[in-house]
Amino acid sequence: MSELVEIIAKALVDNPDQVEVKEVEGEQSVIIELKVAPEDMGKVIGKQGRIAKAIRTVIKAAASKEHKRVMVEII
Repeated sequence: MSELVEIIAKALVDNPDQVEVKEVEGEQSVIIELKVAPEDMGKVIGKQGRIAKAIRTVIKAAASKEHKRVMVEII
């Protein structure tokens, strides 16, 4: 899952080398933390959070195949 988030984020931002993805395993779910450069934050979030919502939707669909609950946090 984290590789998918990283590929999507690197395609969106101007500084793909500053994209960091960390996966934190919980008891019932997986949290994926996405960190980008401050100037690229708007590109990842999008107007009214549309791009962030789309990223979360894609990850949720991929996670449902593996029967996991995944949350994406943008830091």
